[in-house]
Amino acid sequence: MATGSLTIQARTAYDALPLPGVSVRILDAQNQLLYDLTTDESGRTETVSLPAPERSLSLCPNPDSAPYASYRVIAQARGFQTLYISGVHIFEGEAAVQPAPLTPMGERQQLPGRTEIVIGPPAIRQNDPWNQEGPAAEPFILRQVVIPNPITVHLGRPASAAANVQVSFPDYVKNVASSEIYPTWPEASLTANIYAIITFALNRVFTEWYRSQGYPFDITGSTSHDQYFVYGRTVYDSISRIVDRIFNQYVRRRGHTAPYFTSFCNGTTVTCRGLSQWGTVTLANQGLDPLQILRYYYPDDVEIAQTDAITDVLVSYPGTVLKSGSTGLDVQTIQTYLNRIRKNYPAIPAIADPEGVFGAGTLAAVKKFQSIFGLAADGLVGPATWNKISYLYTAVSRLADLESEGSALGIGTVPPSSLLRFGSKGPDVLTLQAILNLIGEFYPSVPGVTQNGSFDSLTRQAVVAFQQQMRLNPDGIVGPATWSALYDTYLGILGNIPSAPDSGTMEYTVRPGDTLWLLAQRFNTTVDAIKALNNLTSDLLHVGQKLLIPTEGGAASFSYTVQPGDTLWLLAQRFHTTVDAIKTLNGLTSDLLSIGQVLQIPER
Repeated sequence: MATGSLTIQARTAYDALPLPGVSVRILDAQNQLLYDLTTDESGRTETVSLPAPERSLSLCPNPDSAPYASYRVIAQARGFQTLYISGVHIFEGEAAVQPAPLTPMGERQQLPGRTEIVIGPPAIRQNDPWNQEGPAAEPFILRQVVIPNPITVHLGRPASAAANVQVSFPDYVKNVASSEIYPTWPEASLTANIYAIITFALNRVFTEWYRSQGYPFDITGSTSHDQYFVYGRTVYDSISRIVDRIFNQYVRRRGHTAPYFTSFCNGTTVTCRGLSQWGTVTLANQGLDPLQILRYYYPDDVEIAQTDAITDVLVSYPGTVLKSGSTGLDVQTIQTYLNRIRKNYPAIPAIADPEGVFGAGTLAAVKKFQSIFGLAADGLVGPATWNKISYLYTAVSRLADLESEGSALGIGTVPPSSLLRFGSKGPDVLTLQAILNLIGEFYPSVPGVTQNGSFDSLTRQAVVAFQQQMRLNPDGIVGPATWSALYDTYLGILGNIPSAPDSGTMEYTVRPGDTLWLLAQRFNTTVDAIKALNNLTSDLLHVGQKLLIPTEGGAASFSYTVQPGDTLWLLAQRFHTTVDAIKTLNGLTSDLLSIGQVLQIPER
């Protein structure tokens, strides 16, 4: 019997939080239960095998039946809406991954509601008219080609009332490729199609095709205008591996900057002047490589270019693969990022290597990270792994900041009584913006805003998007009904999302005079426990050495860089701890701080 495989991933807040313990049921087309699964600490189920039609059907333009089998998935977790997904397509020999983006229940909600994702047939099987229009000449709107991370996608035709969603650019490309074509095609064909998909999107961004017309999005999910995108759809490993490798590469004409307008169509029921998707299969079977395929459909002088400009990435890829034995600041950056991500994904092992040294601990952490996020688990930090680590670090850090922002602003449980609209200013607008930003982490249709205390056009867009999401009157005015819905959603998120798992360790930098015995006394542990956690074979320490310290009761800490105006008292108030606790944790003998000094702050 022909089979494919399926794994379910339950994560939320742009993957910042895995959802363990989610009950997942997989049913066939007749609603017969096939599997009853539970997600692990990384939000993943085990991989299961499912029957699928013969692979040859997906290599034929006009098969007698669908070349995939369709399944349903139901995901349930306490404190979250129940998610129903239909149209999960399984191909013979292909590994499929189904995201399960669960939404937290509202604070006053007694029973879970129902959210649905309906995955239709791939665009390759649809007969909708294609009308992809692009710039007639190369406009230099932006100074350079930039990867939009995230990219904002309109889930319908341009002028429709459909929602906008924000997704990471690699995930967008994986979604579109999985929505457009079949994952069973030859690798050269898949790669050529993915280049066309990437370049088409970057052309829309570079030329500001929609934003210059006043639309608040970068591209649509309509095949009539752009390329097919289905929020929450199944993606395939064969496609993901290629996207991870080339997502920052694009097609351009020699001597030009702009991404070429790579229009395309299926080449059977719909023909066009651009790339024929089915035609790429024929050309790949004839032995053509991806660039030769692209030059068959586009001008002979097209070439593959690369951009390292990616928005929302704190540190760009250094250009050199990091591996065992590598040293330096780039290694230190990856270690810092992984140790922070580990708080949310505890399956990633702690790194006890010296700072900036890619040793066995760093290797183990990189491999586990790659395994969790579907990358080749080779322990090499190339562009795909670097950017995925950077993306996750940004996501988990942003979520932590947004969660603490509410406490800093004093957001309580009772909504303000003010009426806010475009042009309003003041502390209630700051409260509104903080709430919208946290909600936007769990509702991709609600865009992020700048917390400036001014009800500007971006804030109004976010308010309207929230009102549409909650089926309120989308007038962009925050009155009693909208305030009530905002607080119910905000408090529901805080009350229902899982806290980041506690690692039970903290990182400590050895200072002059430290010994293992003194550290054991200070942190209520033992010399043997510290040595075992750090794989130490002697009692010798050196200044600047990074140690993992076992913490009593699971207490942990995080790193903080001292900013102008900081004092120990202010930091203690901000992070809900005490001056003595900070001093003890950092071995400080005075209250003096210096700008740029890195402190460990005890967590609550």
